[in-house]
Amino acid sequence: MKPIETIMRTAPVIPVLVIEDVAHAVPIARALVAGGLRVLEVTLRTPAALEAMQAMKGVEGAIVGAGTVTNPDQLKASIDAGAEFIVSPGLTARLGEAAVASGIPFLPGTANAADIMLGLDLGLTHFKFFPAATSGGLPALKALAAPFHQARFCPTGGITLETAPEWLAADPVLCVGGSWIVGKGVPDEAKIEAAARAAFALRQG
Repeated sequence: MKPIETIMRTAPVIPVLVIEDVAHAVPIARALVAGGLRVLEVTLRTPAALEAMQAMKGVEGAIVGAGTVTNPDQLKASIDAGAEFIVSPGLTARLGEAAVASGIPFLPGTANAADIMLGLDLGLTHFKFFPAATSGGLPALKALAAPFHQARFCPTGGITLETAPEWLAADPVLCVGGSWIVGKGVPDEAKIEAAARAAFALRQG
C-alpha cells in the first residue's frame, strides 16, 4: 500500500479539526486517540494551527497532518511543523507538484473528473472528495469513481455519524472526514472520546 492509503485505512473517520487555542490541542488529541481515531487533520484555518499540530505530535499514537493546505508555502510550513500527511481542499498543478516532490503523503481535494485526471497525471491515486454532500453526494462519487478504477477516496464535507456508514459501504471509499466529533470551545475529553469510539465503531468488517 502507498503511505497515504495506510493512513486512510487506519480508522474509518479522520477528524477534521479547527483549533483556536493551542492549549486545547493535547486534550483533543489524547481523547481522539483514546477513542481509536489516531489520524488527526489539523486545518490551517486558525493562527494556532501549526503550533497545535506540533503539540499533538507529542501524544502517543497520534498521526498528525495538516488540512486546508492551498499552496506550496503552506505545504512547506506544515512539513516544517512536523506534519505527517497533507490534505488540501482542491488540487492545482503547482501545489500537486510541490507535494509530490516533497514525498509527503498527500490527499488532494477533488470534485469532478478533471480534478481526478490532474491528480492521476501527477501520479496520485488517493483523493479527498470535497465538499461531499454538496457536490452530488454518494451518487456523484460513484459516478465519478466508475471511470477511475484505481482511485480511492475520503469523502469530506457534510458527513455525519448517521450518514457515514452509507459512504463507507462504497467500494472506492477508504474513510471519511468528519468535523462532528469535536465541537467548539473548551474540549470535554470524555465527550470527545465517546464520539471517537462511536466513529471508530463504523469500521467495516
